[in-house]
Amino acid sequence: MSTICYLDCFSGVSGNMLLGALLAAGLPESVLRAELDKLKLSGWQLEVKQMVKSGLRATMVKVRTEKIEPPRHLRDIQELLEQAGLAEAVLCRALAVFQRLAEAEASVHGVSTEEVHFHEVGAVDALIDIVGTVIGFVHLGISEIICSPLPLPRGWVRSQHGELPLPAPAVCELLKGVPVYGENLAQELVTPTGAALAVELSRSFGPLPAMRIEQTGYGTGTRERRDRRPNLLRLLIGRKQMIEEAQQVEVIETQLDDWNPEAWPYLAAKLLAAGALDVSLTPIQMKKGRPGFLLRLLADPAHAFILKDLLLRETSAIGLCFHREQRLTLPRSTVELVTPWGAVRGKKVVLPDGSSRIKPEYEDCAKLAREHNLPLEQVRSAAKESENG
Repeated sequence: MSTICYLDCFSGVSGNMLLGALLAAGLPESVLRAELDKLKLSGWQLEVKQMVKSGLRATMVKVRTEKIEPPRHLRDIQELLEQAGLAEAVLCRALAVFQRLAEAEASVHGVSTEEVHFHEVGAVDALIDIVGTVIGFVHLGISEIICSPLPLPRGWVRSQHGELPLPAPAVCELLKGVPVYGENLAQELVTPTGAALAVELSRSFGPLPAMRIEQTGYGTGTRERRDRRPNLLRLLIGRKQMIEEAQQVEVIETQLDDWNPEAWPYLAAKLLAAGALDVSLTPIQMKKGRPGFLLRLLADPAHAFILKDLLLRETSAIGLCFHREQRLTLPRSTVELVTPWGAVRGKKVVLPDGSSRIKPEYEDCAKLAREHNLPLEQVRSAAKESENG
């Protein structure tokens, strides 16, 4: 079991929202302050407040500074972090976030990463947000982060370069290849710092994965949304089983009323050999009272195209229905079960409570039964006794 975190960014993402959500989800404030003190930055204070937004308890984090910081180059930030004595995991991830930010800014402004002047993202508050967020994920032992698709609004935002269209150009650069959707709101929801943290730290973007939720934390931004919706970011932290099988599958179906089902064993074997995870054929009553069949298969999305082509070539289908679904499967392995007539394979699955069960493979048991002229159930019973022994 590993600890997984889902970033539910229904109101976007910023550095201080992430930091607030981590504190709400269990990051001790004392640990955060002690680690941030290693940066040796002067003239700042960390303000942490408990708020209620739309009836939900949330944590707001604000960095107050005594003076305006001069622009920093990437090298300045790298040296500051490398001299801070941070844990290696924190240092590497924080540096990676700033590197990603520098590459985005360089691309937008047409300069090299060495020439980029960090204004907003080089200020003390951005340094605290980025390093503090990484400290939080490392301290909570998060091994995997998945982020929801991000909402992108319209309008304008003021920056050191003047008025810029939303989403900010650096945000657009950072979110290349990331699922996003439009929000009819003239207000910034995704900041460059928030985008860089989400993209660099997240393994993937998509829906909530299969997990057992153990902790929830809400972080709030310092501004209110103009549409009166809560400006919150939610972290869902829990346990995920380490399963190698695809947990997102494509379900492919077709109904057949003019196909000879005697070809089913051949077709099923061919579909499984081509990568289908499971196949089934169900008798159904079709329109006008005609008997027919529902052919249904599960596939890893990577094999879906080949399997659709195979179905259209090998059956009388003139169309297919398909959609994506999440599934939850138990970890499994193959074990050897010894019987008086030879060994058979068994499928061992691990249950959520840590216990396990083993099922002898039918084909292996049937083979021994035929070879020794034995009842099939006798071979199965012997295999189960081997399991218990």
